[in-house]
Amino acid sequence: MRAEERRQAILEHLRQSSRPVSAGVLAERFSVSRQAVVGDVALLRASGADISATPRGYVILKADQGLIRRIACRHDGLGMEAELCAVVDQGCSVLDVIVEHPIYGQLTGPLQLSSRYDVGQFLSRCTEAGARPLSDLTGGIHLHTLSCPGEDAFRRVQDALRNLGVLLEG
Repeated sequence: MRAEERRQAILEHLRQSSRPVSAGVLAERFSVSRQAVVGDVALLRASGADISATPRGYVILKADQGLIRRIACRHDGLGMEAELCAVVDQGCSVLDVIVEHPIYGQLTGPLQLSSRYDVGQFLSRCTEAGARPLSDLTGGIHLHTLSCPGEDAFRRVQDALRNLGVLLEG
């Protein structure tokens, strides 16, 4: 398979996938190195493909994601698991985390967490990598973009985060 054909096949595979796909999985599927896949995705993105890199792999976000809302939270690193679980337990997905950096402005990290399993995998990767959350840069203050099935689910998320004492409200 030629490189251009492989890139189109990768793009189609990502379009059809309902979950993020890692570079390693794509490399195995197309019998190339992980680095070749990273390069292919970079070229696809440069040509306009809307591919996001998440902690679990590459994804093309679908246009219909339900009700999209943002919440502001504040907690230390120890509150991260409770916060994320409170969201997914209400049937919503955590699409990203956003912080305001004094030098770089808005920094966004795609997350795509929809279940306790996803949250557990994310936290395990953080621990294994010795990575600190982006919110450490801002004294714990951060935003999350959420995808919820409806207003009721979003209100339940707000209530759950308020009960945890992490919802930042005016």
